[in-house]
Amino acid sequence: MNLAAPENLAVVDRLLTTTRSVRKRLDLARPVEPEMIERCIEIATQAPSGSNRQSWHFVVVADPAKRAGLADLYRQAFDKYLRGREQAPADPRDHAPSTSTQRRVTSSAIYLAKHLHEVPVHIIPCIEGRVESSPPFAQASHYGSILPAAWSLMLALRARGLGSAWTTLHLPYEQEAAQLLGIPASVTQAALLPVAYFTGDDFHPAERIPAREVTHWDGWGQRR
Repeated sequence: MNLAAPENLAVVDRLLTTTRSVRKRLDLARPVEPEMIERCIEIATQAPSGSNRQSWHFVVVADPAKRAGLADLYRQAFDKYLRGREQAPADPRDHAPSTSTQRRVTSSAIYLAKHLHEVPVHIIPCIEGRVESSPPFAQASHYGSILPAAWSLMLALRARGLGSAWTTLHLPYEQEAAQLLGIPASVTQAALLPVAYFTGDDFHPAERIPAREVTHWDGWGQRR
């Protein structure tokens, strides 16, 4: 298949521009087939990794009690995060989200925190090794070996009618999550992806800062 063919480019571009963080539209009642998750993880493991080490792991959590345990940890961190945001000064950036947009994002985040335990599948992408005390290049390489696979997983899910959201709020309680799931202390958890079929028909491209405003040619601040 020639992916550069116009008809194929249209499909790929649609996938890339409509893969949203899904929170309120996660179908909490519909089960997710294990085979579907397994196929998407197979696709995800085609992603690149540093030195081709392929040291990733994906912890799939479908057990209701363990999902509830993860959700409790998530909510503890979310409550602290939300209080911090309420006390923070207004964002001074020229392109800060509009008040209405920010309200929608906050509302969906609150909804997810409240209902996370009901989401039928949680996936925690992990990578072998720890880099907390390592130099920046080592940290970038470490996370750069799991993030492409996790994003490929989210794209594969989206293509099959499944929604997900990139969340990291459970990570202040990473050790507690590791204990709950038996994850070795030598393994880094990168995120928690709530996964479910999504409700409604489709998603649309989101409003974004124009690409030319964040593109720098041959030096910072230089435009073409």
